Amino acid sequence: MADDTDVATLRRILSRCRSIAVVGISAEWHRPSYFVGKYLLEHGYTMIPVNPKYEQVLGRRCYPSVTAAAAGGEQIDLVDCFRRAEDVGPIADEAIAIGARCLWMQLGVVNEAAAAKARAAGLDVVMDRCVKIEHGRLFGGLNWAGVNTRVISSRRPRQLPY
Repeated sequence: MADDTDVATLRRILSRCRSIAVVGISAEWHRPSYFVGKYLLEHGYTMIPVNPKYEQVLGRRCYPSVTAAAAGGEQIDLVDCFRRAEDVGPIADEAIAIGARCLWMQLGVVNEAAAAKARAAGLDVVMDRCVKIEHGRLFGGLNWAGVNTRVISSRRPRQLPY
């Protein structure tokens, strides 16, 4: 099932969750997770790379797990999953354990059991959506390039403070 999160909820999540752990980030410049991490850094977010394969990604210390990042002193508001759907369950458990506000699953990633568990623990859950695309759609840029953002308003969107 595709995600049905409304625009107001997405705006709230992206404006309040300023520290984002990107689980499964790659240090290879051509991978989508790298683009998202770079975009987050360029738009004022604190991006915490999580991948046991790397020591560092985009000049930031990379942690082997979400729990290790939290233990290392990182404040994590949102856990962004670039992993297969079947791998999201343990990541949801970690997000709950560290007190994250939101569990976000990237395009093509849908895990209803993990989503239900996270919602039951009080987390917002977004599935099958990209943080970078949603931020661009809701806070600037995409509509100026002629992309149909499906957001109809006569008011300019509030920009995030960078």
